[in-house]
Amino acid sequence: MVEPKAVKTKQQFNPLVKLALEVGPLAIFFIANGRFGIFYATGTFMFATAASLLVSRIVLKRTPMIALVTGFFVMVFGFLTIYLQDATFIKVKPTILNSLFAFILAAGLYFQRPVLKFALGEVLQLQEEGWRLLTLRWIGFFIFLAILNEIVWRNFSTGTWVSFKSFGIMPLTFLFMMAQITLIMKYQTPEVSLDKSDASST
Repeated sequence: MVEPKAVKTKQQFNPLVKLALEVGPLAIFFIANGRFGIFYATGTFMFATAASLLVSRIVLKRTPMIALVTGFFVMVFGFLTIYLQDATFIKVKPTILNSLFAFILAAGLYFQRPVLKFALGEVLQLQEEGWRLLTLRWIGFFIFLAILNEIVWRNFSTGTWVSFKSFGIMPLTFLFMMAQITLIMKYQTPEVSLDKSDASST
């Protein structure tokens, strides 16, 4: 009777750890910018991102590919920001990163190798049309985030942009993901429902 409780605790703990690893570097970036300015905040953000990737590897035993790609961009554009003393690099990073994600998803569709299916196939069981539509929606969302980032950093103060990056993108992403539930339910493969019925009968 002890082991199931331990497993359950671990399953509840992991989502909290994942959330902290995602939000932590952004919160540190926001606080450091308010106190010390964008260049010091950028260096702190780089350190916090590297620490987040390390903790993810140690605690969760894995590092998501998206986190690795994002971390790489943080390091490259963060270094350019500090070395050249030009905040434009760190500000344009989300634009380039989101555009890259949109391009990768679009290329996967073009070559009939849906990236989302390979990345989420163990979690979601969708018909091919479902994967296609979900990929198209994510492409549109990434393009939307890239354009929105351009609008914010070009037309508002650095502090406003930091606030947007730290506390705006994640809620928008969460709302977008929630909006996809209807599509996911519609295009779930029959095998999922069959598996559930088989499990209940046993």
